[in-house]
Order: sequence, then structure tokens, then C-alpha cells
Amino acid sequence: MLWTFSGADEGGASPAKIAVMSSHQHETLRFNPNNATTGVVERVHAPDGSTRVHKQLRRAGTVTTAPAHWASSATPSDWNYWAREAEVYTDPRLRASLTGTGLDLPTAEVIPGKGTTDLWLEDVHGIPGADFTLEDHIATATGLGRWQARPLQPAPAWASRGFLRAYSTSRPGDRDLVGDSAEADAAWAQPLIRDTWPRELRAGWARLLAHREDLLSVMEALPRTFCHLDAWVSNVIRRPIGEVVLLDWAFAGDGAVGEDLGNYLPDAVFDLFWPAERLAELEAACWPAYLDGLRAGGWEGTDREARLGVVASCVKYAWLLPLLLQKAADAEHDAYHQRADAEHLYRQRGVALLHLVGWCEEALALAG
Repeated sequence: MLWTFSGADEGGASPAKIAVMSSHQHETLRFNPNNATTGVVERVHAPDGSTRVHKQLRRAGTVTTAPAHWASSATPSDWNYWAREAEVYTDPRLRASLTGTGLDLPTAEVIPGKGTTDLWLEDVHGIPGADFTLEDHIATATGLGRWQARPLQPAPAWASRGFLRAYSTSRPGDRDLVGDSAEADAAWAQPLIRDTWPRELRAGWARLLAHREDLLSVMEALPRTFCHLDAWVSNVIRRPIGEVVLLDWAFAGDGAVGEDLGNYLPDAVFDLFWPAERLAELEAACWPAYLDGLRAGGWEGTDREARLGVVASCVKYAWLLPLLLQKAADAEHDAYHQRADAEHLYRQRGVALLHLVGWCEEALALAG
């Protein structure tokens, strides 16, 4: 059942919409409340038992309390363009590009208003990414490869450009804490860091930071494709028929071949949805599946280029370790906006960060 609203006033609220919002049950879902583009993400339960997911997008400039690094933009090519998801769901070319890949979009109704746009999305039933088996992750990687073998040409006007550089260099985090100084020594001597992180992580991350510009340049020079740019377990659901539905297209646009997989793998660990001890196993299964998907889709690039896109994407997280050093003394810690045990969180993230150090070394070797 699709809910279609008409007769919206200049503020975007029609009588039908007001009735839905006031008389139905609302269940808030996990999302990033810091991002100025997003007002709410909720599951709405109708009296007949049906459900839809309601996501509200807020026009750029209407939210002034968001952190600076989560400010929204009115420029369609910017990484955090406020209306991009609405554009995604109303672009028939994007939906058609997923046909036959094993990936899908939820059905959607888009209701524009004066200061907001409301998305009423299919509440996709199936296995959520947080509960995926290795087989489900393999299916996702294969689908990404098949889809990215044949990118949208020309790219839509709403597609982001330069996402990796703009996003990764705008994040908070004091990089000096990875260097050689008394302040850095004190940060690494904190009990939570000292007792959970591998000793070799400090030198490895210093090397990654020293080559940040090199890695960004490598990623920008690789073959281009159309990317989701926020592919991770919280944004995927596998239908009973096998299709993997991708959610949250807020960053979608130009990216390197391999970039989405390079985000998908470590993000599963950073927010505690996949055990760090099995990250190598996850990569060993998903990397060849992604490459097989590319080949099946007709991609003619080299294995080296695709692999470089995966491993050089470690540069996206250059800011993360310094920020974790700064936050280690906090009284409470979160994983994707949900309270987490500090020791477990830092131990898992330490393993994943060291894995990315390995990616950095591989990328530098592949890039020559």
C-alpha cells in the first residue's frame, strides 16, 4: 500500500498527512541526529497493520544547531546536499540501473514542502544488515560489483562529487595526537587506549596520516563509477527473495571503483555489527565476490584498480583514530548513537584500525 498525499499547503502539510502523523503509532529508528539534513526517521504503524518508514529532510539553512561538520548544503554536487535522497527516489534512471544486479531501492512517495521534504518509504521486510550471515554479505558485495560495472552516464545533476576528500577532511580529530609529543604520549598512555589497542597501531596510523594526500590522490585517479557512498550494514536489508535493498542514499554520487566495498567492510566493525576478529574473513569473502560482480557486469578494468579502490579508501578514516584518542576519557561511549561498553568498543575498533593500517601499506605498494 502506497500513501499518496495531495493538496499540500505551502508548508508541505496536507490534511491527509496531518491525519497520518497524528493518528498512527510512531516508532523512532536509529539514525544520525547530528546531520542537519535529517529531521526524523521513524516507522509509522497504521491501524490496518501496515507500516511505512517516514524520513523527513530539512532544507539547507533551516538548522543552525548541527555541528559544523554535519552542516547541510543547498548545492547539488556537495557531499551533504540536503535534498539528494528525494532526488534519488524520483530518478527513474537510478532505479533502472539496479535492475538485474541483485540490488534494489525501496518504493517511495516524496512529498515536498516549504522547509522540509517528507519521504514515505516502503518498510522493507527481510534480514537487516546487522543480522547478515557471511552469505548475505557476499550477495551484497556481488550486487555492488554488478551495479558499479555499468555506472550512470551522464551522472545525474544531483550526484555528489568529491565526496571522499570533502567528507574525510572535514571531520573532527586532533591529528597531532598521533605524532611525537608529550601531549600525544599522554593520549596513548590513557588506560582505555593502553589496555585495548595494539602497540604497533600508533606508528602505523602516523604513516597513514603522512600519506593522506597521496591516498586521496590515488582514489581520485582511479576509474570512476556511481557509488552509494554510505554502504554499510545499517543501510542494507535482504528481501526473502534474495535482493539486497540499499537505504539512505544521502551521499550518493561519483566515486572510485571499490570505494563502496572499502567503506562497507570496516564500518561493520566500527559500530559493533560484525566482530573485529572476523574482519579478515569478511574481506576474504567479499572482495572476490565484488570482483566477480564487476566482471559479470562487463567491467573491463584491472584487478589492481579495483583492489586499490578498496584498500586506499582507508584514507576516509584518517580522522577517526585521533578523535577516539580525544574521547577516550569520556564517561560514556556510543556506537552508532547507542550506548556501548567502552573496553569492548575500543578493543574492537583497535583491531579494525590496525586492519586499515594493513590496507594503507597495500595501497602504497600497489600505487608504487
